[in-house]
Amino acid sequence: MAHMQTINEVDGNIVPKLEKTSEKLVLAREAVREVIFGQDQVVDQTLIAILAGGHALLIGVPGLAKTRLVETMGVVLGLNEKRIQFTPDLMPADIVGSEILDETVSGKRQFRFVRGPIFSQLLMADEINRASPRTQSALLQAMQEHHVTVAGETYELPRPFHVLATQNPLEQEGTYPLPEAQLDRFILEIDISYPNLEAERRMLFATTGATETQAKKAFSTPDLISAQRLIRQMPVGDAIVEAILKLVRDARPTDDNSSSEIRKHVAWGPGPRASQALMLGVRAKCLLEGRLSPSIDDVLSLARPVLKHRMALTFAARADGIRLSNIIDHLCESIG
Repeated sequence: MAHMQTINEVDGNIVPKLEKTSEKLVLAREAVREVIFGQDQVVDQTLIAILAGGHALLIGVPGLAKTRLVETMGVVLGLNEKRIQFTPDLMPADIVGSEILDETVSGKRQFRFVRGPIFSQLLMADEINRASPRTQSALLQAMQEHHVTVAGETYELPRPFHVLATQNPLEQEGTYPLPEAQLDRFILEIDISYPNLEAERRMLFATTGATETQAKKAFSTPDLISAQRLIRQMPVGDAIVEAILKLVRDARPTDDNSSSEIRKHVAWGPGPRASQALMLGVRAKCLLEGRLSPSIDDVLSLARPVLKHRMALTFAARADGIRLSNIIDHLCESIG
């Protein structure tokens, strides 16, 4: 078995770097929370997705500050932010850009590429399931490959590049659900629920007064790139690695070690990207919380957002009212 380094075995220079980055991240998290009320877990998970270098899918009914969350993240993290409202008539060129025919002063005609809104560091894809599969694919391919190709020319996307896509879980009429292979491109699926009473009271006063709290920059692009690199260097203990592998592999109905419940209720399970997402996610989470080494609790807390969109129930399980969240909780019990 490959041996993972512990914090005591790595280069001592990484410890002060981790501590310094963690302090900055705490300030960034507080800056976001000053604007987004009652959604602390959502804020943390969104930051984890970005720190891990990935994209996130935000699931929630209208009015839960999803757009405001993305705008706030852009300001606080010092990222250039753009938004695309996905609609059935949206075309791939509306996202990636297109070539137009220009005429120079001398009368010579030539094509010029006009960049689309995807050329940003933080892109909000609002109600992504309302666009056609062809348009969704244009975005999701760029998410994976970090470049777009138009008329045979390749154009690199900015670094860092993160997509925060939203979906409304209620209105499904006239939508195009994302295929499983495309859902797998999102490192986390983040469920946004209603705020509690106290948070909603705070929000009521903060957003209906003469002035609203404005987001403040607490991070820069170089800071974020440095943090993302640092997370990949962070040591992870053998016990955590084994917990990640067990959780993901036990969720596959085809695995020899999966339980009879998984084989009965799960149609297909998570692929290797789930393990990668957990490995990066637990590192990002512990750094965000001021710790230098991930724990089993970090794995358990990220199990739902990492696994939920990478699994599917059988028809019989859905008919019996079984939910994926219950299946994942059952899996967590075996490693908790």
